[in-house]
Amino acid sequence: MSKQSKAKRDKRKKLQPKRPINRLNAQQSVQNHAVLTNEEGQVVAAIGLQGNEWLLAIGGQTMGNADNPVPMLAMLKHLSNVQEKEGRKVTLEYSTQLQQLIDDLAADEGTTADDYLTKLVSEFEGVEGEEGDDADDADSTAEDAAVADDAAAAEGDAAPAASDDKPQA
Repeated sequence: MSKQSKAKRDKRKKLQPKRPINRLNAQQSVQNHAVLTNEEGQVVAAIGLQGNEWLLAIGGQTMGNADNPVPMLAMLKHLSNVQEKEGRKVTLEYSTQLQQLIDDLAADEGTTADDYLTKLVSEFEGVEGEEGDDADDADSTAEDAAVADDAAAAEGDAAPAASDDKPQA
């Protein structure tokens, strides 16, 4: 090797155009497959495919990911129904690939795609109603306990009522 070979190599490197650095773990682009938009045309929520993973984004934030996008689509459909009940006009559009996936799952169950999706949406509506019932039950139980404590204190019982303030072991 000559004494000038390093200098020649360095000069050649400086003359080459700059290349972007390709990272092994580079982010793949997200392909939108379902988009929920409001009447102003703003995207409220979306389902996208990044590589092999389905992503759910609401309000510009990624909220979750899954291998199967159909439950996420049912959630967006439920959100659309709730928005329309509140008087807001929203539009849910989804891709032919997502529609084909729904068609395949519906065929496996022996129903139409609309019936299959409606069934999934109704499950979200059932969960919403159950949560409200549980909260009401908890409130009434707490009120009943408070009334019982007040009654015991008014009667002057020697034994104090059990308190929820004590830490559980």
